[in-house]
Amino acid sequence: MIDPFGRSITYLRVSVTDRCDLRCVYCMSEEMRFLPKRDLLSLEELDRICAAFIRLGTSKIRITGGEPLVRRDVMTLFQRLGGRIGAGGLEELTVTTNGTQLAKHAQTLYAAGVRRINVSLDTLDPAKFTAITRWGKIEPVLEGIFAAKAAGLAIKINAVAMQDVNEGEFDDMVAWCGQHGFDLCLIETMPMGDIEGDRTAQYLPLSVIRARLRRRWTLEDTDYKTGGPARYFNVAETGRRVGFITPMTHNFCESCNRVRLTCTGTLYMCLGQNDDADLRAVLRSGASDAELDAAILEAIARKPKGHDFIIDRRSDKPAVARHMSVTGG
Repeated sequence: MIDPFGRSITYLRVSVTDRCDLRCVYCMSEEMRFLPKRDLLSLEELDRICAAFIRLGTSKIRITGGEPLVRRDVMTLFQRLGGRIGAGGLEELTVTTNGTQLAKHAQTLYAAGVRRINVSLDTLDPAKFTAITRWGKIEPVLEGIFAAKAAGLAIKINAVAMQDVNEGEFDDMVAWCGQHGFDLCLIETMPMGDIEGDRTAQYLPLSVIRARLRRRWTLEDTDYKTGGPARYFNVAETGRRVGFITPMTHNFCESCNRVRLTCTGTLYMCLGQNDDADLRAVLRSGASDAELDAAILEAIARKPKGHDFIIDRRSDKPAVARHMSVTGG
């Protein structure tokens, strides 16, 4: 699959649910209205779309949410997709999770073929964790992270950098990740979804954080890549990596290789644009595999060059109205 700008599209992110058991302040409103279950694709439908992408050259699939591990029977999807790993199929199956359900599912994920996971964790402070997530407790998340490590999963910690919230914690997070053998990836807050907070007050350029980290840590250039938008550095003192995802201060679209499928079957060719393709309608019209493949290729042919995220202090409107939990990150 080649888009209009010559980029090879090999990475599919699949949201299996818009629901989550936390309400992180940068991601969701406190009183979210979730989709009725009838609007969601079945696990069988999700598997069929994923199979089409694999036929068309997708080599990496990441399962996301909402919180993907709260969806009933989601492990059957992991098992089906894991069975597609190998020559001529998937190279990697991964998941992004908030960690609350990992203690229960870590071993099953590994058995299904998952070898690497991302866990969203914005703070190591229990009180601050509850404030960021609105009602979450950090202890089950930490238990899940260490259960995943014990199961043999490589772990990357994702943290959204927020001014006056967690900006003073990143030295400690680099040290903690180094101690336990985890990589760390820091992410700029993005103007997506109508939330109650002032997003301009949250925004913190990662160039500032990187400069602060260099006071204590030796950040060495590396060509390490995971297929995502992060730029990584080796941390000489810990032997681990720290990555920076900077959709606001650096538009990384020139190397974009991914599209996103929502739990309703809507395919977004760009996280920061609203153009989409309705693959649920294609599926439920009785389309053949060839017709489904053709619909996907038509959508890829409309993939835009890049996003247009702006943090605008003159407006309280997000650049994209849908919540991050709807698209799946």
